[in-house]
Amino acid sequence: MDWMFLPFSRYAEFSGRSCRAEYWMFALLQTAMIVIVALSLGLSGALDPGRISDNTGGIIAGILGLIYLLVFFIPGIAVTIRRWHDLDQSGWFLLLFGVLGMIPIIGLLAGLGNIIWFCMRGTEGPNKYGEDPVS
Repeated sequence: MDWMFLPFSRYAEFSGRSCRAEYWMFALLQTAMIVIVALSLGLSGALDPGRISDNTGGIIAGILGLIYLLVFFIPGIAVTIRRWHDLDQSGWFLLLFGVLGMIPIIGLLAGLGNIIWFCMRGTEGPNKYGEDPVS
């Protein structure tokens, strides 16, 4: 559980390195939060257009989405950049893969490549971005 919340303690720290466990546990926490919010909105009927005529469900969904973004956006970017650093790559790869992700077929391939790359073990020992986070 510590790995899930470690990016919050390193909230806007873009230097250094993050190991696979820190990155993937944070991604798991993000996914769980999205599922919980989506299920709660769906089960409450907040998004049912036939039930609500004044768009209250859309407002609730917007507020929950904004809260989610405020809580997870910066730590998500920071842990991703630190994960690139652990692989001895520049954090600017995040921008590159983000732009490639907008191109239909290339985006799918770039996303799969990014997942495979992030499953790889980082550089053993220190690299130009800092000490090995696993040791």
